[in-house]
Amino acid sequence: MSENVEEYLEAIYSLNERSELAKNQELSERLKVSPPSVSEMIRKLSEDGLISYEPYKGVVLTGKGMARAQKVVRKHRLLERFLHDRLGLRMDKVHSEACMMEHGLSDEVAAALCDSMNSPKTCPDDAKPIPACTLDVSGCESCKVARQKDEKLHRLVTQLSNLRPGEVGKVAFLRDAGQASQRIMDMGLCLGTPVKVVKSAPFHGPVEVSVRDTTLALGRELADKIYVEVENGIPEPPHPHRPNAVIVK
Repeated sequence: MSENVEEYLEAIYSLNERSELAKNQELSERLKVSPPSVSEMIRKLSEDGLISYEPYKGVVLTGKGMARAQKVVRKHRLLERFLHDRLGLRMDKVHSEACMMEHGLSDEVAAALCDSMNSPKTCPDDAKPIPACTLDVSGCESCKVARQKDEKLHRLVTQLSNLRPGEVGKVAFLRDAGQASQRIMDMGLCLGTPVKVVKSAPFHGPVEVSVRDTTLALGRELADKIYVEVENGIPEPPHPHRPNAVIVK
């Protein structure tokens, strides 16, 4: 991705993480670009399947867009923590410095940076959460082994709850599922299984999915525990007359 695209995805992520659709005017002010430039980029991001646009309301990241945005935001906030905690930069400098560095930071170095700081959970700027690691690891030691083997460092992975209607992902791993792990697998959501989102509202409510010709509606908290590798497809519009499914919490 170009730095310009990454900056847009990062800005949309910052608004979406507050459970808000990102509006063109807000993006224009945040990125200091003209409204026509924002409109043109929104059109491009939508065509590339990175965002879903609701006319007169705003935009939300798709699963593919979220997976890319999480990589950039994670690097940015890890860099802020490193610059502030390890290098002692003042708070009024860490954001701009991290902005310049994030685009050139590889996934491998970002993982090593996280490891060196004992996996920090928040950045120093307003204690915003650092997006979760999307490697299938149980901790820093197994992360180090994965990096040495270059295991799946570059996959596009995000939570199932972030996919929009029409998007398809492949179950990559479960995280913090605990006793729900067996129940999730019993529903057919085993590792490597393709899953398609049929219906989902941004930020809240159940996520209706199609798995092995069966339709399920997962509670959002459960869908948050299922990490999927997203495919490079463009989401299709949801079917307006699809019947409701049983919700699994």
